[in-house]
Amino acid sequence: MTLFDRLIEEKDEGYKKFQAKLVPNIPPESIVGVRTPQIRKIAKEVFASEYRDEFLADLPHKYYEENLIHFFVLAQIKDFDECVKGVELFLPYVDCWPVSDQATPKAFKKNHRELLPYIKKWIMSQHVYTARFGIRMLMNEFLGEDFKEEYLELAACKKGDDYYLKMMIAWYFATALAKRYDESISRELQGNG
Repeated sequence: MTLFDRLIEEKDEGYKKFQAKLVPNIPPESIVGVRTPQIRKIAKEVFASEYRDEFLADLPHKYYEENLIHFFVLAQIKDFDECVKGVELFLPYVDCWPVSDQATPKAFKKNHRELLPYIKKWIMSQHVYTARFGIRMLMNEFLGEDFKEEYLELAACKKGDDYYLKMMIAWYFATALAKRYDESISRELQGNG
């Protein structure tokens, strides 16, 4: 059974229509209509399969769900260098916010020092979804004990007119305010408040 056959097996036409409305910037015909829990299950199957490396090398993918599976497979790779290499190869093909937002590689958690230069590079990218992913990784990984006030500037300085980029920056600062309120509010605002 091919991966496409596996996706068709899990297809939900109503969910496909719902997804097409949520992700209007990709062609509706590129969406099969598979729910996220099934996508995660299929990604685990692909990760454990003998064709994993072949699938990861076969870019670009045709279907939205294949892109989700791709990122979920990458997220399972435990070796930091292998994982980040795969992420770097894949990011230029990310074409919508759900693919950018759903996977968080496990290898990133214990490798913050090595990860930070990549995050900075991704945020500086002109590719909207690479920059969005970089800001999300900054939010996920660096608002805890490894937080530094200078990281706020990385997100604040990112410019762009794209709606999905602006929403990621807003999400970052909403989360920063919840987790690091004092550091996130400027001294001027604190003085006037």
